[in-house]
Amino acid sequence: MSLIDRRNSGSGATRIVLAPLGDTSTFADRAYTALRDVIVSLDVYDQAGEVRLDERQLASDLGISRTPVREAMAQLEREGFVRSVPRRGIYVVRKSKIEVIEMITAWAALESMAARLITTNATIEEIASLRTMFATFENGEARAHLDEYSEVNIEFHQTIIRMSKNSVLIDLAANLFTHMRMIRRKTIGEQDRVDRSIRDHMNIIEALEARETARAEELVRNHALGLADHVAKYADYLD
Repeated sequence: MSLIDRRNSGSGATRIVLAPLGDTSTFADRAYTALRDVIVSLDVYDQAGEVRLDERQLASDLGISRTPVREAMAQLEREGFVRSVPRRGIYVVRKSKIEVIEMITAWAALESMAARLITTNATIEEIASLRTMFATFENGEARAHLDEYSEVNIEFHQTIIRMSKNSVLIDLAANLFTHMRMIRRKTIGEQDRVDRSIRDHMNIIEALEARETARAEELVRNHALGLADHVAKYADYLD
């Protein structure tokens, strides 16, 4: 419902006043969120073939028209999650090995700076919360519960970024990590990465607890670059 504010502004014009909207999200916003969540949850690197998205079917599944789905697809394409192929359709993007390594390298820079900031900004309680994440994965339990550990591993790295309390750094990392989430889930069970992951995380936490800024920054950077090395050597499925 709108109201008329008859008080004159500097120009003498009458201003229309609108009541706040209860739900400001649009169908396009909701379609975008739903589609992105599904894409991120896909094991896209385990798929033998390409994953094609049917715009008409998606609109039907969501119970909306094709226009908001088309708008959501455009946003996802700008963010690098899907690609439109003329006369063929829309496909979920599978990053190449080079692209994945570049993303991990950029992440290493952001997360290592976050670690530096944590040693000066974070509270004792915040840092202690990192240790509690891994309490249930001692004595080889991580390998026995790989899916669960994979999610905790992902949450650990996201928490490191959030604890930097640097809003620009957090925003820069958000979209990047959404892409990396799929490759982290894929690689965590390969080679000896589970055991190495836990050792690295414990060393990182100890450095953060001790406020050893340079060491924490180096450990976090080397941990991320270790993933890049692993992808370079073993991720032939990305070629």
